[in-house]
Amino acid sequence: MHIKLLIAAACLLGLFSTIGAALPYPILPPLFASGAGNGLNSFLGLPPKMLFGLALTINPLGLLIGNTLLGPLSDRYGRRPLLMLTTFGAALGHVLTALALLLESYPLFILARFGTGLLEGNGAVVRAMLADRLEGELRVRALSWLNGAFYLGWLAGPLLAGATVVWGIAVPFWIAAGALVLTTALVAAVLPRETASLATTSWWYVARHQHAFHLLRHADLRKLFIVQFAYTCGVTAFYEFYPLWLVEFPGYGAPGIAWITAGLCAVMTFTAVFAGRPSRIAPLQRAAWSAFGGAAAIAALALGNVWLGLVAIVLFGIPNAFYNAIVPGWCAERFGALGQGAVMGLLSTTFCLANIVMALVGSVLTLVDTRLVLMLGAVLSAWAAWRLLGWRVQMAGRAVSGAAGEG
Repeated sequence: MHIKLLIAAACLLGLFSTIGAALPYPILPPLFASGAGNGLNSFLGLPPKMLFGLALTINPLGLLIGNTLLGPLSDRYGRRPLLMLTTFGAALGHVLTALALLLESYPLFILARFGTGLLEGNGAVVRAMLADRLEGELRVRALSWLNGAFYLGWLAGPLLAGATVVWGIAVPFWIAAGALVLTTALVAAVLPRETASLATTSWWYVARHQHAFHLLRHADLRKLFIVQFAYTCGVTAFYEFYPLWLVEFPGYGAPGIAWITAGLCAVMTFTAVFAGRPSRIAPLQRAAWSAFGGAAAIAALALGNVWLGLVAIVLFGIPNAFYNAIVPGWCAERFGALGQGAVMGLLSTTFCLANIVMALVGSVLTLVDTRLVLMLGAVLSAWAAWRLLGWRVQMAGRAVSGAAGEG
């Protein structure tokens, strides 16, 4: 019963955190691409699409820093206190976001989104908490269920935005702030208290010397970082710019974007329920084929007509759910001795770095054609899949050589 409550609490935490993060995606494209002038899309006379790209970049920048530091800090100070602090802080970030939208203040919006992203980097802490307390197949399934909760948040967030934005552009963010305050109380009530660490290192020492990128001194983790970065560049190119594609080609507004996003996230959530089940196929091989599937969906969006693009957006959720169920569990088993918080932080940090890079690249490419950044994402995801297959072959060769040497 304790394990079930722990998994349920982790999933609810992931759900409520992601709902707030997903709110802006159906709201922002019409603000910046509809042609109607406002204080947000006319800041300093810059092109609205460039301002849109920068608005997409700033939250992942906060996530990048948060995921780099919060996972290792939770290794030092404990999962529970870090989760309580960051969840309540993210609620305050949504309050500032709501005020920025009401005031049409682009600088305040950027500041609020950065701070919210910084504190929403606690996803690595949640994953590390499950990786600490669970083992074997249950750990893999629980991480898959947690991914499902994150996906469900991406479903509920846009739906919440589309349903409540008619009452005011700030209303969805007020609701998200309230939900995160309740989540803070949930963390305090359900998650077990932890024994204080005997380590004497300061938080500043941890931040400087034990951050997630410190793991890159290990050759296999450097290889993982490169492959994961390429794949997540493809994923972020997709999810950051398919809403803009929906505005430019089918002519959708916030409600239409919300419903398409709901279809995508429903597929991902359903797939995540069984994506973490045991398989006789090697994890890296399954991850590679999943990455190929994701690349095919992104390419169909970039190169196909409107109807093919709409189908590709929704079906992208299947391979992406499998990939994200396989890779964290494999990493927890293979690299967990280096610190689960740091390992999960590296995965999350890589995703955030990809967000930043593709938002910046996309803000330039979309000035020419939004489909260019989508095609670039498809190519990068396909390359990552190819590299995963090569890595799998290399690891199989090592195992054969080791067995021969022992013989």
